[in-house]
Amino acid sequence: MADNSGLTGTPLGIAIAVISSFINGSTFVLQKKGILRSRDKGCSYLTDVVWCSGTLCMIIGQVGNFLAYNLAPAVIVTPLGALGVLFGAVLASWILEERLNVLGKLGCIICCCGSVVLIIHAPKTVATSRQELEDGLSDPVFVTYILLVVLTLVALIVWVVPAHGTSNIMVYVAICSLLGSFTVPSSKGLGLVAPDVFGEGQPSVGAVALFLGLLGVLAVSILIQFFFINKALECFSSNIFEAIYYVTFTSTVIFASALLFKEWMGLTVTDGLAMLCGLTTVCVGVILLRISQEAVINWKEKKEPKKTD
Repeated sequence: MADNSGLTGTPLGIAIAVISSFINGSTFVLQKKGILRSRDKGCSYLTDVVWCSGTLCMIIGQVGNFLAYNLAPAVIVTPLGALGVLFGAVLASWILEERLNVLGKLGCIICCCGSVVLIIHAPKTVATSRQELEDGLSDPVFVTYILLVVLTLVALIVWVVPAHGTSNIMVYVAICSLLGSFTVPSSKGLGLVAPDVFGEGQPSVGAVALFLGLLGVLAVSILIQFFFINKALECFSSNIFEAIYYVTFTSTVIFASALLFKEWMGLTVTDGLAMLCGLTTVCVGVILLRISQEAVINWKEKKEPKKTD
């Protein structure tokens, strides 16, 4: 059961999450720049220095996320990824010369406001034992949800990607977002099982099996995500992909974490409503960032040409 240890870890987890968000925000931009550079040179982006630096940022960011997920509830760590979208939008306007107009800047400000609301009203308790994790994994509701996600992923990868992958950004977004139902719970689960595996005394067979299973799920999920993220960046704008991906990824992760770890149980009604408002505000800000890529804003009044008699 959850105890008050979350009170100590949550502020540190939030701080790590914020730093990781900024690091992750540079990932898609640098990888996109590397893909464009390699395309101009006629070589593989796997050998491009800029693309490799983006991949390194992704690794560092994911390590930070792993620490954050084990120090703070996923329902607060994941939405803070909006700060990465904000940083990525600014970076893309500089490195990729992707336009960030007034509407996009307004979206950035709204993202920051929503993130502050989420931090203030974050749950103060987190799952702290392997028993809680095992109870969640055996919950019929969570098992049903995971089976539906697996079936959906198989259908998307096998049938939808070959037909619509390069023309519809939502195909790659859906795949990468649904994989969040595995990556984030696995990261948090590894942190809960690790003390039983690497602590004093002989670890139980069940603890080792659970640890290896979660590690395998995490590795496979990240590799598939990595593959389809780069596929998306080859075809679509990094700003557009990152903004839409943030909203869908956050939604799936929060839903999966709520089913597995019951983190919403630690919220009062007031804090729960405030977090929903904060999440909605962040999503609106991200959507404004997305719209700003296509919108043309003209502050000057259009003058009608004078009619001549």
